[in-house]
Amino acid sequence: MYLFGWETLVNNYRFNVSTNGINYNSPKVQEFICKNKKHVSIGITIDGTKRKHDLNRIWKGTNKERGSYDDVVKNIPLWLEQIPNAETKVTISSADIPYIKESVLHLYSLGIHEVNINCVFEDVWKEGDDRLFEEQLMELADAIIDGGYYNDYVCSFFTEHIGKPMDCQMDNQNWCGAGKMLAVDAEGNFYPCMRFAKYSLRSKDALIIGNVRDGIDKNKLRPFLTLDRCTQSTQECIDCEVASGCAWCQGENYDAADTPTIYQRSTAICKMHKARVRANNYYWNKLYRKLEKEGEREAFENNKPKSNAPKC
Repeated sequence: MYLFGWETLVNNYRFNVSTNGINYNSPKVQEFICKNKKHVSIGITIDGTKRKHDLNRIWKGTNKERGSYDDVVKNIPLWLEQIPNAETKVTISSADIPYIKESVLHLYSLGIHEVNINCVFEDVWKEGDDRLFEEQLMELADAIIDGGYYNDYVCSFFTEHIGKPMDCQMDNQNWCGAGKMLAVDAEGNFYPCMRFAKYSLRSKDALIIGNVRDGIDKNKLRPFLTLDRCTQSTQECIDCEVASGCAWCQGENYDAADTPTIYQRSTAICKMHKARVRANNYYWNKLYRKLEKEGEREAFENNKPKSNAPKC
């Protein structure tokens, strides 16, 4: 009995793997998946249409740089066959805004039922981006509602419980899992999350909290375990009337801060969050009007698809 319990404990682990999907169908990768299928969750990042995906995800070091869309999309059917409820992660920056609607619908057409999508947290946003962003989201809302996609598909941009005032007692947790979702690099160094590795940072030094030989330095980890919303936010953010659901990246907070601190919240995403809230209100108002008119609201409430993805 003791041995059985010990084996159960030892085998009770899970790795989350994010990949660009280039080599997903290769023999070595497939052998790894087959061997570890009970312990791995794999997400392939495909950013949408070929036009959108190839803006940022390109092959380097060749005579002529080219996008990677064609190399990734051919592996999507195998991925979905092996992981039927798989979801993808899409990132939006200033140049991507015009392609949001078509990209989400394209991902649905590939058989991906859950699209987790967010704006980058870095300070890349230009004048007028929030207006264009809101327009794209409203067009996407129309397409999802008019096309009936809301019954079987999820887009994380549309979430009912955002855009409300924040309660510093009830809604004061840290946004992401930095410090609680260990990341490890090829050299065996541990990070609070992958955004604290040197390759993810612009100006700050990597923040290493241990390694596979010596374990975790709990003194370096301790500040992450005390993070919450109010201790990082300005009073303007705390008092914002649409504060709930306004996200941040702990790594970007660190990278953008004036000093080597993790307690200075980056607010570059502010206007994009407010635009999202406006479009989100439009989506839910339109959807519930339609459902009430058709007498289907109660059925939808009882069966609506829910996102299974973590915040970060």
